[in-house]
Amino acid sequence: MLYATEDTAQGGLGMSAGDAAVLFGAYMATVFLSSLPGGWIGDRILGARRAVLYGGVLIALGHVSMAVPVTGSVYPGLLLIAGGTGLLKPNMAGLLSAFYDRKDRAGRDAGFAIFYMSVQVSALIAPIVVGALGEGVNWHLGFGAAAVGMGLGLLQYVRGARHFGAVGREPERAATSAERGRVLRVALGAAALVVLGFGTDAALGTFRLPHVMALIGPLCVAAPAICFWRLLRNPALNVLDRVRVRTYVWLFLVSAVFWALFLQAGSSFALFAKHATDREVFGRTVPASWFQSAIPLFVLVFAPLLAWLWTRAGDRLPTAAKYAVGMGAVAASYVVMASAATLADGGARVSPLWLLLAFLLLAAGEVSFGPVGMSASTAIAPATFVNQMVGLFWLSGALGGGIGGNALKVSGDRVPGPGFFLGMAAAALLTGAALLFWRRALTRRLGV
Repeated sequence: MLYATEDTAQGGLGMSAGDAAVLFGAYMATVFLSSLPGGWIGDRILGARRAVLYGGVLIALGHVSMAVPVTGSVYPGLLLIAGGTGLLKPNMAGLLSAFYDRKDRAGRDAGFAIFYMSVQVSALIAPIVVGALGEGVNWHLGFGAAAVGMGLGLLQYVRGARHFGAVGREPERAATSAERGRVLRVALGAAALVVLGFGTDAALGTFRLPHVMALIGPLCVAAPAICFWRLLRNPALNVLDRVRVRTYVWLFLVSAVFWALFLQAGSSFALFAKHATDREVFGRTVPASWFQSAIPLFVLVFAPLLAWLWTRAGDRLPTAAKYAVGMGAVAASYVVMASAATLADGGARVSPLWLLLAFLLLAAGEVSFGPVGMSASTAIAPATFVNQMVGLFWLSGALGGGIGGNALKVSGDRVPGPGFFLGMAAAALLTGAALLFWRRALTRRLGV
């Protein structure tokens, strides 16, 4: 977001805040959308272990592409990262869940919270290193540092995989040759249509970023609808499986609202940090990107605490209640931002403590949604559909990313005002209240 809105004279893309938000939303939506085919590939073709490895390789190549000091290199880089993340996200969760008994809900929730905490270590370091190089030296050098980090992660994964035994080595339910051929033909045909459509658009000189969202937006709605429909029609599901999957649709929609709100941390919150926050510390200006380290820092604090609380609470605190807690924290975060935006009205810069408090509350919301949502997805998933079910969980992020990317575009402001943040707070509050009201019914039907 910061790179896209930076002036071209300073090495950025020179986009308006609205267009940059659309690009960010489209990228995040694509990241989440790719989790569904990524989950299918892990379940049916590669197995979770190889899917995670190949996903990491694609992500590293994407960062290498973005490190090339040519403006156009950023777009194939984003596509590679999105595709790689689609392989990595659902299959990493599926791989982790395989080490837990399906009935050990408390232990699995705690395990996912610790896993989520471990991810935050590099999420904490990355904005500091990449942001300092990108904002302070050269944007492409920052992207190159991310490629080095991903390469080191891959080396550690390959070294550590010897401890996995047979877990994740083979696909849960290998696809037949006919199924592979059919999927390949559909994928190649869809890719050809996209290339032809956008190629013609570019050749005519009419291409605009909203055209990308015009494709991704309907996909974000159609993809989960089709996936739920196909899953429910699968003869491998029994009656109880179908009840759980139908009820899971409501958790899916709630998750979409959460991600639409949470992903603003990388767009509207980032712009607020750059243009409306006092970043002077001991005579030096702190890079705006460093504020992105606040969420993983606070997650590192919250994850062990909530893992302990989830374990102590056991079955007394169901998934719907944990989601409601997360929504309440997100609503409070947006109320804080609305207050800060009111103080910043007229061009003033506010204390960074406002933004840090908002990020702290967002982190509390993330810990109540991310690991809990992945854990619940693996618990609800019918046998041999675990990775695809986690892929569905991340599809909620695609829907949320698409909605969130357009929210800032609609506001039309370079820096969002208090009305924007209050509207987001109301959405979170209403969703949390609905979860609390229907928590017993959801728990009874889901079993988690």
